[in-house]
Formats: sequence, structure tokens, C-alpha cells
Amino acid sequence: MTGHIRKRGQNWSIVVELPRGVDGKRRQRWVSIRGSKKDAEKELRKLLHAMDEGTFVEPGKITVAEFLERWLKHATDKVAPKTHERYSEIARKNLIPAFGSTPLAKLQPLQIEEFYTEALRTGRKDGRGGLSPQTVVHFHRVLRAALNQAMKWCLVARNVADAVEPPKVERSEMQALDEAETARLIGAAEGTRMYAPIMFDVSTGVRRGEMLALRWSDLDLANASVCIQRSLEQTRAGLRFKETKKGKGRTLSLPDITVEVLRMHKAKQDQLRELFGDGYNPENLVFCRDDGNIWKPESFTDEYFHWTRKVKVKVRFHDLRHSHATHLLQLGVNPKVVAERLGHSSVGITLDRYSHVLKGMQEEAAQKIDSLLRTALENEKRLPI
Repeated sequence: MTGHIRKRGQNWSIVVELPRGVDGKRRQRWVSIRGSKKDAEKELRKLLHAMDEGTFVEPGKITVAEFLERWLKHATDKVAPKTHERYSEIARKNLIPAFGSTPLAKLQPLQIEEFYTEALRTGRKDGRGGLSPQTVVHFHRVLRAALNQAMKWCLVARNVADAVEPPKVERSEMQALDEAETARLIGAAEGTRMYAPIMFDVSTGVRRGEMLALRWSDLDLANASVCIQRSLEQTRAGLRFKETKKGKGRTLSLPDITVEVLRMHKAKQDQLRELFGDGYNPENLVFCRDDGNIWKPESFTDEYFHWTRKVKVKVRFHDLRHSHATHLLQLGVNPKVVAERLGHSSVGITLDRYSHVLKGMQEEAAQKIDSLLRTALENEKRLPI
């Protein structure tokens, strides 16, 4: 298999000589490349390698469905299992039924636009109306990611999903408890299995998976700190411990009240450990089943919701994380510190998600600077009229 590159205006084109057809006529494959000559040479090598390996498929002969299945197989080791699970669900239940039979090279922006419109209008499988804009945005992200890979494989010249504007999603305001509501929730949980998890989460803001993956060796109660090093993930394939979302561990200081609750929690757990003896799981998890076994994330959430219904409160467990962040920002804690506690990759994410909290703090800041300036001017006997 041979090929060469050719300059065309400001861009480059790859020209590959394909095997002659049954009629003996010469066939070529042209691929436009945006970038430098080196970029074009690199793509030529990749394309020739794919042809030599037998993994190249001529664009005109592959459908969207065939391509998506190939892309899902390629993505297996490129993304987390939970993410791949979601990709597969969207591709097979939504994208393939919509235009899977369409040749990949002939997929048009209008087809995608019509699919999004219909999904918003009648997309629910139970026939009760349309899907939410957020769900359709997820469809768009998956399709766009897949078609980006199609470009890298030289199966399409452009990503037609880029020409389609996904629906706008109205951001819902974070649900956070104030101090009184937090106190009532903790008080209702005292004496139950939910007491320690709730106290720990409202005072650290960690994610559910991070909390359920916590080992006693990750805690330093003497110095009131905890190191968040991993997370527990539940997929159809089972449970697994993985690195944190940010990709590295973080150490958090613990309030004294949380340390006290954790000491009591450990004392009760030690009693259960002695009761179960050799049958107690040696994983040494902080938040686990009575026999030390892993507390599955979905089971934990089910038990938490059952408890909230019993005590008649409507608070998602994830709202405790939002409450922690909100309390810190309202107390004037530096947003960078808040971002570090939450495990956000940048302080910008924190500022964006909790902008509604910062809005009220802006007014407070203006009042404080007003008071400071007036006091200073009074001291200098130069208060303006």
C-alpha cells in the first residue's frame, strides 16, 4: 500500500492508492488534513498502517452503527468502566436506533438536529413526553466524541456534530442546608447507622464513592486529618476501587466534633469485629456493612433514602457535599481551600458552581469595605458630606 501528500491551498491532502477494483480500474483515497506538513505525514503513516493491518474500512462502506460499535470497543481501555457503560447505553439505545443504518460518510447535521428535536418532544421510552435538555446534551457529547475519533481514523473529513447546536440546559441551583437544617438532620441521625456518614460528609464534602472507599489507615484521628486516596465505583460488572476523580489524593483537616463521632463509630465497629471474628472482612473500611464488607454505593443510597423517608426529610446525600461548600464560602474561607476540600481540579469549577453563594458575599464585601472606609475617614476627620 502506497501513498503521498499533496499541498492544496492552505491545507494538505493525503492520497492513498487503494487496491484496484474488480474492473481493474485505479482507485485512490483522498483525505484533507488541517495543519502542517508534518501533521499530514503523520496521518499518512497511520492510514497506511491501518490498511496494512486490515483495520481500515472505506468510509462509504461503514454505517454509523458499525462505526459506533467499533468506537465503543476502542474506548474500552480509554475511559473508566462507568463512563464506558454510559457511552454504550447512549450509543445502543439512542444513537444507533436514530441513524445507525446511515452510511457514516453521509451523516448530515440536519439528521442530528431532527433527532435532538424529536428526543426533546417524544423521547421518553414510556411514551410520557420528551427527554430533558441535559439528557440530549449527553447524547451530543457522546456522538461528538465518537465522530472526533472517526476523523482521526480518516473515516470522515469533518465532524458534522460540530455544526449542530445542542439544547441549552438551565442550571439548577445547588440544594444546600443552612446551619439550623444541618443541625436538625444530624440530630435526627444520632443513634442510627447514618449518624457517622452524615457527620463525616457535612464536615468534609467528600463524594459518596470516596467516603465508602475510606480505610481506617487513611485516617489520623490524633492529628484530626484524613487522606482521600481512592473511590469506590459500582458498575454492571461489579465493584472496584479506583483513583479519585482528580487523579491524586488530598489531605483534609477534620473538625473536632467529627473526630469525636469517628472515635465512637470505631468503638462500635470494634465490637462488631470481635463478634464476627474471622468472618469480619479484613479490608478495614470505615463505612461498611456490619460484617466489614463493602457498602455498595447503590445500597448505601437506598438505605439513606429509606431513612430520610422515615424521619420525613427531603435531602439527597449529595446535597450534604453542597452544604459543606456553601457553609465554608459563607464563612469567608478562601475558595481555593474549598476547591481543595471538594477535590475540584481547579478553583474555577468551584467559583462557577457556587456563584449563587458568592453573589450574596459580594454584597457583604461591599458593606464591609464601606464600613472600613467610613471608619478610616472619621479617624482622619474627613468624612464627606
